[in-house]
Amino acid sequence: MSLLLQILQTQTAPAANSLTNVFLPVALSVIMLGLGLSLTLDDFKRIVKYPKAVFIGLVCQMLLLPVVCFFIAKGFGLEPALAVGLMLLAASPGGPTANLFSHLAKGDVALNITLTAMNSLITLLTLPFIVNFSIQYFMQTVMAVPMQFSKIVEVFAIVLIPVSIGMVINAQKPMVSQKLDKPVKILSALFLALIIVGAVLKEKENVALYFQQVGVAALLFNILSMAIGYYIPQMFKINHKQSVAIGMEIGIHNGTMAIYIAFNVLNNSAMSIPPAIYSLMMFFTAALFGYLVNKRKVAKMD
Repeated sequence: MSLLLQILQTQTAPAANSLTNVFLPVALSVIMLGLGLSLTLDDFKRIVKYPKAVFIGLVCQMLLLPVVCFFIAKGFGLEPALAVGLMLLAASPGGPTANLFSHLAKGDVALNITLTAMNSLITLLTLPFIVNFSIQYFMQTVMAVPMQFSKIVEVFAIVLIPVSIGMVINAQKPMVSQKLDKPVKILSALFLALIIVGAVLKEKENVALYFQQVGVAALLFNILSMAIGYYIPQMFKINHKQSVAIGMEIGIHNGTMAIYIAFNVLNNSAMSIPPAIYSLMMFFTAALFGYLVNKRKVAKMD
């Protein structure tokens, strides 16, 4: 264990480079494979069945969240790398974990799966735009590391190929998919924990300062994300169950993808800190959110 910590702590060592170049892609691939195991083509067709809910969810995810995140980053005066890291998280799609929390909170899991599928595809186009804008604005382009086309293709491959494989397994061998579902989810959670530890240790000298600088901003962004996802749909007469699903979907981000891009595409480990901190917080806030919205529903029924 001590050897592993030394590897994680040595930012410039070849072993650390192997950690970010090999381990992160494998971890992200496993997580996306797990997502694919729960997807079918019908999930993409549900956009026809729930057009209003899907549209509102996508607008909240793709348009409102980056705007809200931008003003939070500016309002807190975040260090440029941390501001870009928070924007990178806002640009990342909802994670597979959102489906689990939506189920526990009695949300519409079918809508969750549909939104996750659509978000994962659309984000591949919107994420580079949002991240490059953030780099140019917060880092004044002098420190910017451009998102090379080859790196973008690499992210596409790591996301789409495992999802496609998972979907094929689910379609051709549903029994195998069911057997793999739980082990892959456990492995995904383990990978996420290791990735967060690795990201924190890689910036161990600054992590306490970074947490002071970005911790409250990340928490506020997390709370606002869930609130936007829950209350905005209700303003448009979306039912409680679907509103819970949208709240979970846009409040629980794919932190692994954000950390992967920070390390492997932008080559800036400081940018991985906001996603790492957010990923730690969101499990607790999502559980509290699920409890509160269901308590609110019961109170309304009474």
